[in-house]
Amino acid sequence: MLLAALELVGIAAFAASGAVAAVRARLDVFGVVVLALTTALGGGTIRDVLLGVHPPAALVNWPYLAVAGGTGLVVSWAHPTVARLRRAVLLLDAVGLGLFVTGGTATALALGAPPYAACLVGMTTGIGGGALRDLLLREIPLVLRREIYAVAALVGAVVVVVGHQLGLPAALVSPVGSALIVGLRLLALWRDWNAPVPGKLDG
Repeated sequence: MLLAALELVGIAAFAASGAVAAVRARLDVFGVVVLALTTALGGGTIRDVLLGVHPPAALVNWPYLAVAGGTGLVVSWAHPTVARLRRAVLLLDAVGLGLFVTGGTATALALGAPPYAACLVGMTTGIGGGALRDLLLREIPLVLRREIYAVAALVGAVVVVVGHQLGLPAALVSPVGSALIVGLRLLALWRDWNAPVPGKLDG
């Protein structure tokens, strides 16, 4: 019950980040809701398509759609207030990232994916929606830029896979992986850590 509630919190946080980006891009209310849905549910949908799960969970669990769409509507109406709550949204986003990555990795392992594929699927579950959001806004995806986001997601996915390979209980490994992702993400934001960027090409 607690895990389901936290998952919905993560969906709401992802939806809020997508809706805020849509408001900043001056999209109409429909566009705000579409970006909210895409950001919140895109990663899980990609996961299910890659793993052959049909229909995707986002299409059969109405609370996912209701929370993501409702969050988009709220943000379109109260975006000045949401913008002032940026730190809270970033915290919830980090929590959502941790839950989605470990959940996606565990799902991939349960369906027989090899370890390396489970890591990639888990990471994609967490970052896929944000990447789709940025592409729809014609921006370079955030996860491909300097912020420590995808790296934190991959580290958490690796923890889940290693724990699975060692035969450790999922009830222990998944929370540890989620906590590690959240911690790395928040620490990177606090310390302003960024991934290294190659030097400019001559000419």
